[in-house]
Amino acid sequence: MDKLERYAEILDSAALHARATPQLTHTDPDLSVADAYRVQQLSVDRRLARGERRIGVKMGLTSRAKMLQVGVDEVAWGRLTDAMLIEEGTAMSRARFVHPRVEPEVAFLMKATLAGKVTAAAALAAVEAIAPAMEIIDSRYENFKFALSDVIADNTSSSGLVIGSWNDPAMDFSNLGVYLEIDGEVKQIGSTAAILGHPLRSLVAAARLVSEAGEEISAGDIVMAGGITAAPNLAPGQTVRTTVQGLGSVMFQVEA
Repeated sequence: MDKLERYAEILDSAALHARATPQLTHTDPDLSVADAYRVQQLSVDRRLARGERRIGVKMGLTSRAKMLQVGVDEVAWGRLTDAMLIEEGTAMSRARFVHPRVEPEVAFLMKATLAGKVTAAAALAAVEAIAPAMEIIDSRYENFKFALSDVIADNTSSSGLVIGSWNDPAMDFSNLGVYLEIDGEVKQIGSTAAILGHPLRSLVAAARLVSEAGEEISAGDIVMAGGITAAPNLAPGQTVRTTVQGLGSVMFQVEA
């Protein structure tokens, strides 16, 4: 087993058993972004070998708030599987995660393949629908601290997703108001413009980055556009709801 395969095993085991692990860059400070993406792929491949199915991709570090919160300054991407889906309106188990947080997002449902360098118009033409969404992020690293290579290797902290009702993407979704409530109290307020100035730019970036990895975004895939606000911690007993202007609401509960 080479070094990158060993890192993939460490991160996969940490996620599988909800157990924190030290940052990879603590012992390997020269871990490159390219190697980190290889670790991510190897780690997700282990999950696919156990029967999970890939359903799309997620974009990360797409808002200034998120970059500031985690101390990095580059956009990244990760992979989504069906095991990460949490049905809207149901409960997620806190015990499945190390130190989960939640962030409001929007999700795209694709109707056509998207790959390589594309325009915003081409990206929009490939979208079937758009929905309010939330992502559960849960770094497998101790104290939720990491460098860019660490977080990429760890599938950009992606751990779960909740998607609301799908809407016609013909509407203008460039600057929609967004608020995140926990137990009826508004905890975060933002705008879809926080996603690279326009969520479509995230989709354009996703097509390019995924293509650089030798893959593509396919019809039927879900693309999570990226966090809109900082991500509050989750605790058992909470009811969490995100509302996106013009798109509706999405909610879930947290159980022990």
